[in-house]
Formats: sequence, C-alpha cells, structure tokens
Amino acid sequence: MSRRHTQDATARVPRARPGTTGRRQARTGTEPVTARSALKLRLVLSVIGLLVFVLGTVLFAVWAGAVRQQDVPDPTQLTVLAVICGVLAVFAAVDLVVVLLRLARERARRT
Repeated sequence: MSRRHTQDATARVPRARPGTTGRRQARTGTEPVTARSALKLRLVLSVIGLLVFVLGTVLFAVWAGAVRQQDVPDPTQLTVLAVICGVLAVFAAVDLVVVLLRLARERARRT
C-alpha cells in the first residue's frame, strides 16, 4: 500500500505550493490542507465559453462582411467585436487545455 492511501495522518505527503522548493511556509489562511479546484466545473465552463466565443467570432465576422459602411453598426465595430470574441476564444481554449492536463495528472496519481 502506498503512503498516500494509509490511514495514518502523519504519513500523508503535503502538497507543495507553487514557488516553494524544498521548504514549507507556514499556512496563513483558513483554507483546508487538501483544497482542490473544481476541475470538472472549469471543464464545463471552458467548453461552453469556447463554443460561445467561436460562434460569436464567426457571427460578427460574417455580419461585418455583409454590411455596408453606412449601415449601423458599421463593419469596423463588428470587426472589433469579432476580434474580441476571437481573443476570448483563445483564452477559453488555453484554459481547456490546462484543465485537461490537470485532470490527466490527477487520474495518473490515482492509479
């Protein structure tokens, strides 16, 4: 049986905080020792965000191509909205990759 799965509380290996190498700093907050991020919720939110922002990018880009300069909203405004949605889609895609990597790392630790 590995050290992680024993019932002895002193045998547990604490998770290191980012930025601390080789030494443990005293805890200053009230968070639990085993606090974890809700990765499945982040996965769902990043997938939804990615879909919404990709669809927004396509919608605003097509709309910007279909209107004339005199129309309201003008093509420049729609292009700016398409670029903003595109940037947010990239952020959602990066977050999706990070969440998938963290989930894979947690699954690998369990086995």
